Amino acid sequence: MALTSALFTGLSGLNANQTKLNVIGNNIANTNTTAFKSSRAEFASQFYLTDAGGSAPGAVSGGANPSQRGLGTQVSAIEKDMTQGSMETTGKDTDLAIDGAGFFIVEGAEGQQYTRAGDFTRNANNDLTTAAGQYVMGFGTDANDNVIRGKLQHLSIPTNLTSAAKATTTATMQGNFDAAGDPATGASVINSQALATVDATPITTATALTNVKDAGGTAPMYAVGDVLTLKGTKGGRSIEPPLTFTIDATSTVQNLTDFYDQGLQIKTDEPQLTGFNKPGAELDPATGVLTITGNAGKDNSVGITGTALTSSNPAMTMTFSEDPVKQAVGESVYTSMQVYDSLGNAVSVDVTATLTSKDTSGTTWSFIASSPDNTAAKTFDPTGTAPTSYYGSILGSGAMTFDNTGKYLTSTPTSLTLDRGGTGANAQQVVKLDFTTMTAMSTAASTLTPGKQDGYSSGTISDFSIGNDGTITGSFSNGQQRTLGQVAVATFDNPGGMTDLGGNVYSTGP
Repeated sequence: MALTSALFTGLSGLNANQTKLNVIGNNIANTNTTAFKSSRAEFASQFYLTDAGGSAPGAVSGGANPSQRGLGTQVSAIEKDMTQGSMETTGKDTDLAIDGAGFFIVEGAEGQQYTRAGDFTRNANNDLTTAAGQYVMGFGTDANDNVIRGKLQHLSIPTNLTSAAKATTTATMQGNFDAAGDPATGASVINSQALATVDATPITTATALTNVKDAGGTAPMYAVGDVLTLKGTKGGRSIEPPLTFTIDATSTVQNLTDFYDQGLQIKTDEPQLTGFNKPGAELDPATGVLTITGNAGKDNSVGITGTALTSSNPAMTMTFSEDPVKQAVGESVYTSMQVYDSLGNAVSVDVTATLTSKDTSGTTWSFIASSPDNTAAKTFDPTGTAPTSYYGSILGSGAMTFDNTGKYLTSTPTSLTLDRGGTGANAQQVVKLDFTTMTAMSTAASTLTPGKQDGYSSGTISDFSIGNDGTITGSFSNGQQRTLGQVAVATFDNPGGMTDLGGNVYSTGP
C-alpha cells in the first residue's frame, strides 16, 4: 500500500509537469500569432494526511509539530498574461492595435465576441472584417458626420462615397499693404480719334451708331448686325472673357460708352479725381472724342491697343491712343482667387486694392472685385443701368481702414454678389471678403494673397485613415475630409476572466 501511494504521488508530479510543458509548448507554438497572450501553469500541493497532530509546549513537554504526508501536486490554475505586448508596423491601413487595455468587438455566426488581434481587412462589400470573416463592430455617423456612440454596427469604408459641393460664403485675404506708397491721385486716360455724324448733325450720346463716322472720313463706321469684340487690358493684364456687342438699329453712342465701361471693368460710380473725368467712357460733344478714364491706382490702368477692339465690319476704324494721355498714379495691388458656386464650379474672383488716403491717424484703402465668370460679364446688355449699378464682371467694392501702427480697423462693405444665372447653380451668390488679418505697414511692395475660403467642389473618396481614437476619416479628391465611423473598444474589469475560444477570439467568462 505504501508503495502504491508513493507511485501515485510521484505520478501526480509527472501529470502536473506534463500540463506545464503543454502550456509552454502552446506558448512557443504561438510565438508569431497576432495578439497572442501567453499562459503559465501554477502548481499547488494535493491534500495531506496527518499522522500525528501537533502539541503546544507545556510544563513537562516542549511541544511537537504535526506530522503530515503530502499526496502529490496539482495544477491550481493556468493564468493568461494580459499585459500589453509589442507592436509592429505592417503598412496596411486596416491593421490596428490597441495600446493598453481593451478588446476589439467582432460579430459572426456565434454572436458577439472579442479579440486583441487587429489584422483586419475589407470584404467585397467594403465591410471591415477579421481574417475569419467576422464583422468589426463600431459606431456609425449621422447626416452631419458626427459619430453616434452607444449603438454598435458593422463598420464599412465604401469606395464610391462622394462629397457634395459647398458654395463659398467667406474668403479670407492675407498680406500687407505698403503704407509708404503714394495715395491714388491719378487714373489712366485714353482717347479715341475725333468722331462725327454722317448727316453732319452734332454728335451726342443719343446719336445712332449707324450715323457715326470718323471725323475725317465719309462712310459710316457701324451698321446693323455688326459685332464688336473688346479684349482690353487692366493693370497690364488681359481682361477675360472678351465682351461682344451686336449693333442694331437702336444702338447709340451711349450704348457704346457703356460697352467700354463693362468690357474694361470700370466701376463708374467711384469718386471723381481732381483734374480727371469721372471713371468710365465719356463723349466730348465739342470735339467728338471719346475719352475713357479708368479707376484710380496703377493696377486699375486700362488700355485698348492693337487688336484689342475688333469688328465684323472692316469699315469700323475706331482706335484709341496706344499710350495713355494721363497715367494712373497710386499704390495698388492685384490678386486673383478661386471660389465655388453651389454646384462646385470654380469661379475666379479678381480683387484690386488701392491706397486712397493717409494721414497721422493711419491709411485708407479701397478695393474693387470683379469676375470673368460672372454670368453678366459674358454678354453686353445695352438696356442695363450700367452707370449706377454693378454690372458685367463687377461684383462689388469697399473700403478698409488701418491705424497708424498698421493694424486693421474696419472694412465696409465687404460682400460681393456673384451672378450665376443660367449655369444651373444658385442664381445669386453672396461672398464675404475677410480682410481682418491684413496689415498696412511700410514695406517694399504691397502684397495681397487669397487665404482660406469655405467653399469646395464635389469630390469622391480617394483614401482613408484610422486615428488614435479609432475614428475612421475619409479623404476626398476635393481636399475635404469626412468622419466615416469609429472602431469600438470593449474593456473588462477582469480581462483574465475571458474565455479563450481559439482563433484569437474570446467570450465573456462567468
